[in-house]
Amino acid sequence: MVRSGCACGCDEGRALGLGAGGSPGRGWGRGRSLPWETTGERGDRADARAAALLQVLLHVLFEHAVGYALLALKEVEEISLLLPQVEECVLNLGKFHNIVRLVAFCPFASSQVALENANAVSEGVVHEDLRLLLETHLPSKKKKVLLGVGDPKIGAAIQEELGYNCQTGGVIAEILRGVRLHFHNLVKGLTDLSACKAQLGLGHSYSRAKVKFNVNRVDNMIIQSISLLDQLDKDINTFSMRVREWYGYHFPELVKIINDNATYCRLAQFIGNRRELNEEKLEKLEELTMDGAKAKAILDASRSSMGMDISAIDLINIESFSSRVVSLSEYRQSLHTYLRSKMSQVAPSLSALIGEAVGARLIAHAGSLTNLAKYPASTVQILGAEKALFRALKTRGNTPKYGLIFHSTFIGRAAAKNKGRISRYLANKCSIASRIDCFSEVPTSVFGEKLREQVEERLSFYETGEIPRKNLDVMKEAMVQAEEAAAEMARKLEKQEKKRLKKEKKRLAALALASSENSSSTPEECEETNERPKKKKKQKPQETPQENGMEDPSVPVSKPKKKKSFSKEELVSSDLEETAGSVSLPKRKKSAPKEEPVSDAEEAGTRIIPKKKRKFSSKEEPLSSGPEEAAGSKSSSSKKKKKLRKLAQED
Repeated sequence: MVRSGCACGCDEGRALGLGAGGSPGRGWGRGRSLPWETTGERGDRADARAAALLQVLLHVLFEHAVGYALLALKEVEEISLLLPQVEECVLNLGKFHNIVRLVAFCPFASSQVALENANAVSEGVVHEDLRLLLETHLPSKKKKVLLGVGDPKIGAAIQEELGYNCQTGGVIAEILRGVRLHFHNLVKGLTDLSACKAQLGLGHSYSRAKVKFNVNRVDNMIIQSISLLDQLDKDINTFSMRVREWYGYHFPELVKIINDNATYCRLAQFIGNRRELNEEKLEKLEELTMDGAKAKAILDASRSSMGMDISAIDLINIESFSSRVVSLSEYRQSLHTYLRSKMSQVAPSLSALIGEAVGARLIAHAGSLTNLAKYPASTVQILGAEKALFRALKTRGNTPKYGLIFHSTFIGRAAAKNKGRISRYLANKCSIASRIDCFSEVPTSVFGEKLREQVEERLSFYETGEIPRKNLDVMKEAMVQAEEAAAEMARKLEKQEKKRLKKEKKRLAALALASSENSSSTPEECEETNERPKKKKKQKPQETPQENGMEDPSVPVSKPKKKKSFSKEELVSSDLEETAGSVSLPKRKKSAPKEEPVSDAEEAGTRIIPKKKRKFSSKEEPLSSGPEEAAGSKSSSSKKKKKLRKLAQED
């Protein structure tokens, strides 16, 4: 082992071969001496080796969620870094600082930039940020730089594009382990919590970006649909057997007449008590059974049935359970329709070749359409018969000839001696169809139909010996038809896009028109709102002539005020005439309305007004000004009335 030690005198420093002050000692990297070497030659060889190693500067690139970090490794020996003492010192921050120092740190500007860099690193592409960091902070002499990276792909890309020698694994993995552990202490201003949050956010963004797919070509829905379809078949069979056994106590002859489970449950729900079945219900029975003979047989059997009588509450429960089974069977039909539509979108060629149900079972058993496309034809042939295969391998028996593809119609139509041959041929065509569906950009069923024709020709060849067409000729025809179908689909998409753009233009034009109308109407509304309070202010001083009834006598509010002013005018005029020596009260009543045009003159601003009328107008205004003054005027008028009565009595 080496003899020189670290400045602190620790074992790790001695193991690293560091002399006093962290410099390499004379014995740094010295191995066993050769037998023909002298002492001086051994020392010269060690010094030459140390100088050669010092000429190559080891840098380490570390990719983090917050940015790129470039670290420099101090003068150490690669062999000594693998010692247990050095591996333990990686866990200690103080000792780790003696080995590694931070040269540069390039933080990401945003989470989007971080995601772009993460995708570039995973794909082995040098991003512009990484290129700028390396070209700025690494020495210009590229031959004297050794860059350690964690991913071999990015290392090969850096070496190819930038010319720096890259190294992965071994010592670099240990150093990166320590950098990952102490990274938040190496970078100023970075805490452990913020680093964890950045890693979590980038991890979610990266996973979300990797899981992006075409929504219309999702095979997960097919897997769930076919699994639910199989489960519904089992449940409907179980429940139908329960209905048959339960209703069979009352009407046992119906079981022999009707074999279909869903039809039996509908009939049990419709018939109910067999004693109530008559000729009137025969037409409905024919609709349910879709067979007049069976409907007539059910009616005859109900009249001479050997079944027991049933209570009303039991019949209600049987009908309720039958309705549940009927609803499940209807849902099963709708689910099968949904599965057919999804298979025509996701795997049209496979569904055209082997059927929707069998194709969906193959996709579900493989896990996805991509996995099925990766399988060879020999695996597709026995897919679903794994137990039989391993049992045959264990017992050294015959291996199975087919698995899930046995449910297709081709194997059932073939003769017993040709079942294995047709299953092998069918598996080959299924493998081709799944690859076409998986990797084609435009889904089409043309290839599946052509492959189905080839299987039909192969079946006829086994039976009659007629030679089928070559695969090359069939595929050429399929390519021509597929191009025509793709062109037609492109035309349809263009038409749909044009229609959508027209609708969008109309909608935008309508929105622009509505916004322009709103903008033009808003200043007018503001002017109206500004004018309204002004009109109200002008109307306030004009209320007195309206109360006198001169401008608009048709207003109902001014009518009671006219009466009040008329009575007050009577009193005032009578008082004035009494002082003049004339007692003609009824004449004053007639002359009172003639005095009303005085308000017109007042409004017009005329000064030619008699003194009496001036007193009247001056008294009338305070009367209408407030309730207190009006009350005072009423009391004074009552006093004047009393005086007039006394004078009349004296006369």
